[in-house]
Amino acid sequence: MIVVKAGGRVIKNNFDNVIKSIINVNDKVIFVHGGGDQVTETSKKLGVEPKFVISPEGIKSRYTTKEELEVFIMVMSLISRQALAKISSHKKAIAITGADGEAIIAERKKKIIIIDERNRKRIIDGGYTGKIKSVNVDLFKNLLSQFDVIIVAPLAYDKEEGTLLNVDGDQMAFAIASSLKSDVLILLTDVEGVLVDNKVVPKLSVAEAKELSKKVGTGMNRKLLMSTEAIENGVKKVIISSGLSPSPIEDALKDRGTVVE
Repeated sequence: MIVVKAGGRVIKNNFDNVIKSIINVNDKVIFVHGGGDQVTETSKKLGVEPKFVISPEGIKSRYTTKEELEVFIMVMSLISRQALAKISSHKKAIAITGADGEAIIAERKKKIIIIDERNRKRIIDGGYTGKIKSVNVDLFKNLLSQFDVIIVAPLAYDKEEGTLLNVDGDQMAFAIASSLKSDVLILLTDVEGVLVDNKVVPKLSVAEAKELSKKVGTGMNRKLLMSTEAIENGVKKVIISSGLSPSPIEDALKDRGTVVE
């Protein structure tokens, strides 16, 4: 069984080829998709101005208000259903969120620390973003026994507050892959892999990935650190690869990109 995560830019620019790749894979697939760019575009069309915040570590992230959560649910559901419609003609597939069967439980971030426009630390309400607390392993195993492909939108469920939450797609993919101890976790991005001096690093051990995470940008360093945690939690291999090729998953399974194991 493999877990595939495709970022929003990959979904926007190469959706059909990603879907064809999923269909062509001769294995069970859990497909986690992003869609941040599409959420931003739709929010603006609906008059909901997207908000972003900067963490003390310098990481820029979406601040999800109640209004934008509604847009997020709408857009992610649309992407999931579009993928389901295309895949179902070829394989048995199902599309879920974290609320379906309490598949992915998260906790809403009550407060977050940001750097404001005056470059000062400030504590604000956490909005409708969440941190994943648990994955319903039995549910996923049951679904995998019945379906070839499980499509998962990056929406987890807060049981206490009875609401869906926007969660980071990478975080969701790593949580699922680690909980199910998948054979492979593929992260399809808009770059060829982990780049050092404009060259792809083909292979990294856990120790090498941890060391390199200190020297790359904030987006990739999180992927590397989560990759090491996934390997330590039983995932056999993590591949960071381009999602913009005609056959992105097949290419990744040929170790094109950066392999962490």
